[in-house]
Amino acid sequence: MPLLHGLLPTSDVVHYGSNDNSSSDNFHDQPQEVRDESPVTGSHVQNGQAAAQREKIVIVGLGMVAISFIEKVIKLDSEKRFEIVVIGEEPHVAYNRVGLSTFFEHRKIEDLYLNPKEWYGSNADRGLSYHLNTQVTEVIPDKKVVKTSTGDTIEYDILVLATGSDAVLPTHTPGYGAKGVFVYRTISDLERLINFASKHKGQTAVTVGGGLLGLEAAKAMTDLEDFGRVSLVDRNKWVLARQLDADAGSLVTRKIRELGLDVLHEKRIKSVDTDEDNNVVGITFEDSEKLECCCICFAIGVRPRDELGVQAGIKCANRGGFIINESLQTSIPNIYAIGECASWDNQTFGIIAPGIEMADVLSFNLTNLDKEPKRFTRPDLSTKLKLLGVDVASFGDFFADRDGPKFLPGRRPSIPPAALKEKETEPPVKALTYKDPFGGVYKKYLFTMDGNYLLGGMMIGDTKDYIKLNQMVKTQTKLYVPPSQFILGSQKEGEENADDLDDSAQICSCHNVTKSDIVENVKNGTCKTIAEVKSCTKAGTGCGGCMPLVQSIFNKAMLDMGQEVSNHLCQHIPFSRVDLYNIIAVKQLKTFIDVMKAAGKKPDSLGCELCKPAIGSILASLWNQHVVEKDVHDLQDTNDRFLANIQRNGTFSVVPRVPGGEITADKLITIGQVAKKYGLYCKITGGQRIDMFGAKKQDLLDIWTELVDGGMESGHAYAKSLRTIKSCVGTTWCRFGIGDSVGMAIRLEERYKSIRSPHKLKGAVSGCVRECAEAQNKDFGLIATENGFNIFVGGNGGAKPRHSELLAKDVPPEMVIPIIDRYLIFYIRTADKLQRTARWIENLPGGIGYLREVIIDDKLGICAELEQQMQDLVSSYFCEWTETVRNPKRRKFFQQFVNTEETVENVEVIQERDQQRPTYWPKDSEATEDFKGHQWSSLAWQPVVQADHFSDEQPQMSSANIKRGDTQLAIFKVKGKYYATQQMCPHKRAFVLSDGMIGDDDAGKYWVSCPYHKRNFELNGEQAGRCTNDESMNIATFPVEERSDGWVYMKLPPVEELDAVLGTEKWKVKKGEAPDPFEKVDKKYKNMRGKRGKRVQGATGHPQIQCSSTSNVIDW
Repeated sequence: MPLLHGLLPTSDVVHYGSNDNSSSDNFHDQPQEVRDESPVTGSHVQNGQAAAQREKIVIVGLGMVAISFIEKVIKLDSEKRFEIVVIGEEPHVAYNRVGLSTFFEHRKIEDLYLNPKEWYGSNADRGLSYHLNTQVTEVIPDKKVVKTSTGDTIEYDILVLATGSDAVLPTHTPGYGAKGVFVYRTISDLERLINFASKHKGQTAVTVGGGLLGLEAAKAMTDLEDFGRVSLVDRNKWVLARQLDADAGSLVTRKIRELGLDVLHEKRIKSVDTDEDNNVVGITFEDSEKLECCCICFAIGVRPRDELGVQAGIKCANRGGFIINESLQTSIPNIYAIGECASWDNQTFGIIAPGIEMADVLSFNLTNLDKEPKRFTRPDLSTKLKLLGVDVASFGDFFADRDGPKFLPGRRPSIPPAALKEKETEPPVKALTYKDPFGGVYKKYLFTMDGNYLLGGMMIGDTKDYIKLNQMVKTQTKLYVPPSQFILGSQKEGEENADDLDDSAQICSCHNVTKSDIVENVKNGTCKTIAEVKSCTKAGTGCGGCMPLVQSIFNKAMLDMGQEVSNHLCQHIPFSRVDLYNIIAVKQLKTFIDVMKAAGKKPDSLGCELCKPAIGSILASLWNQHVVEKDVHDLQDTNDRFLANIQRNGTFSVVPRVPGGEITADKLITIGQVAKKYGLYCKITGGQRIDMFGAKKQDLLDIWTELVDGGMESGHAYAKSLRTIKSCVGTTWCRFGIGDSVGMAIRLEERYKSIRSPHKLKGAVSGCVRECAEAQNKDFGLIATENGFNIFVGGNGGAKPRHSELLAKDVPPEMVIPIIDRYLIFYIRTADKLQRTARWIENLPGGIGYLREVIIDDKLGICAELEQQMQDLVSSYFCEWTETVRNPKRRKFFQQFVNTEETVENVEVIQERDQQRPTYWPKDSEATEDFKGHQWSSLAWQPVVQADHFSDEQPQMSSANIKRGDTQLAIFKVKGKYYATQQMCPHKRAFVLSDGMIGDDDAGKYWVSCPYHKRNFELNGEQAGRCTNDESMNIATFPVEERSDGWVYMKLPPVEELDAVLGTEKWKVKKGEAPDPFEKVDKKYKNMRGKRGKRVQGATGHPQIQCSSTSNVIDW
């Protein structure tokens, strides 16, 4: 629906489908009554043509196939010939059944919606209306009407049946209706299962059925983590018997058993055992064996929903389903069937791809009467899925060696298997098989006898070549290389390549998106980003498995247009930050290891100082895991790693949050006490809070503890996240104020604190047009008006200042947060690495106008999703300081040295204006000695630190700073091996290398990146110690190893010799190395300060202020 009426000019709105779609906790065998109000239909006027003159398409069912059909009709119906009414039986709009198991993770129905509710209203002008909680009870073809459970009679010109199918229950099995028996089909089924599991923790659950749905159900029941044990019961000899042969199915069985799932094959259920209250207590098999359990989920198949056909006279197949022809028409004119309820050639299809293909055919034929109609012929039953963590794919005629080929090149139509057996004495196909029991890989490809054509195949473990091989089958491409060259795959690293795919190649099987669909939308300007490709074509919005190929096609199309600019994160990640965000979000990746496996060029890469912080930021902005947790801690830059800003002398600054700049006297006292106790330099920041400098690493935890005990929390000054929301006093105190700027600023800062983003965020709220808070040069700013607030976005100071732009006027206070929610999440999703909002808006196609369309007018239909994502993040908030001080295991990170409690100053400290600060860096501060080539007089092995300080946990990187004499040394443990260097980075003589990020390349070279200015020093190989991006400097390296006594040993020179070359006292920056920048100024103006306010001694001997008696001017 159009959003935020009154903020911007909007046209009249007709509201549709305003049902309450919230789910019920109760399970209903019958459709529920429509809640709130009935679905609305009405007349619309478009281009002077009354809606009554339109043809009305009525769609029965609102599932994935139905919504695909609706989207395609809306897109193709350029003349607006059709009015569309869709009737859904469930209380939800169309949702992603392919991703149904993810519901157990997030428990948010809206996350499964294929389009948000607002999308339906936004297409009201296209004649779309919808009904929920409504069952069609009767079809009367003679009158061209359908009757519903709500008592409505709805006329149609064209009727499309998309009723789907029901999960099958074994009604012949005693006990099938007991309490604790479930099916796995709808959100309602899952809600009931979740509720049941929560009341039966630790007990045994069983999934019956070893097909695609059965494995999904087993995974879902395992993910619940309520059941103590989950067993899978299958009547076949191996799982996925309809997709895989014995070898492949057995491999999948073995792999899922390794994941902890108990699999029982060749078991048929004789009865479901119950107690006196009809609760499930177990299963008895036909072989008389028993299995105790409290819950059974049957996933043994589906049956088409064709019950409407009996009374209406629509012919149905014996095995179920409305019989259709190649045009999708049933036995009655103007009535069509698509999806799982349709029977073509006496077959129904339980996977999504054939249904999407049906939707394509029917939508095209209805909207293109002047063109040759499309026909639904033999559908592609190929599948590529990740089941219980195992990659599985089958394509083409994958059982041609068992059942005989359905076709052979040049011999269409289908060849009856019996005829083949009569005419041919040997199988008409040859199989090429590859097995890798160590890697868990199995491939079998089927070829014609001469090896010239590929017919089909199956893959386990390695499915990279799936799309290319499937396309070869579809196009009957003749092979000009030996079949053996296909079996090992391309063996290429990096991004998948689509250059050799035909334009007709199906890239996304979930939504039947071809290569040409993507290319055409890029080249005609419809899609300029990967996010727009997903929104426009739906590619990548199902299971997400096609995203690497989608990215490759998008990149190539942009390159062909001369618009390709590589914005890959680095050599390790062949994607931009935006694309990587989408991959991580779609695939639900939670760790760096998962990300590298899914999107990295080398799955086992360590990454580098470029990609790791970006990945860490994305993970935080999606899942908000504490950045000091081990699996994400090594991704953080030094500031995030220590939750404080590192300063030039190796100490840190600490900034507690002061929302809106408002602070109590008690909190001011707390800050003062902490600063005084730890000798911290204090300064008021430009964002209206207090920064305390000079905090030593080993003091951070104690400082945070005192601040937290005083009622304060982290200000996230160290993070790429919200810094402050600056405010004037507004109506709180100011006589000119017309809005409560302080109250709004505090509410905004409390909401968005800790939200990680591509770059830092700053906001401001001014109480009137006098603009004392400077809201128009912030990432987002508000200025109060008589009717609410004007919202400005995309401003910043910095090296390239930018004045912000007006996004919306006179926004009521209650609508401010939804708009900013959308703005910030859209920025987080689509900005490039380290891109401020100013540059982001400049690079948006259409600039501020496009941004307004997206987040105000909901052009993409994602506003509700953006708001929900922000709410999820906000709900997961915690103070990072508080959580850190509560965990004693993290204390070891906050030490200057791991082998001694001694501390040293790395830069000389001076007194200035009653505070301490480090002396200035000299202009030429580099240490240009040849540390790498220094020849020591002798070297001896010496124990320096216990080995248990270092971690072998993924991603297998840890470091330490040790003190030997007066010398600081850095030790790194990388993938089980140790490396040691000097601690000082020669560039600024900063003793910080142990806090640097570790990177690697394809050749196995490791380096450490200085956290100050990203000088990279090699750790291994012949050039260990070399700086790869500044040849003027290098560092010393030392042999290091772990020994059986539990200590790490370094081979070092005598202490005196070591200190003479690398000692801290020798290299620390000292007072006097840099000139005083104010020497000339102070010399010139020393005696010219004036007498007003001069400090004098009073009669008591205490200093007093002497003021001029003649001044009566107000000093503003």
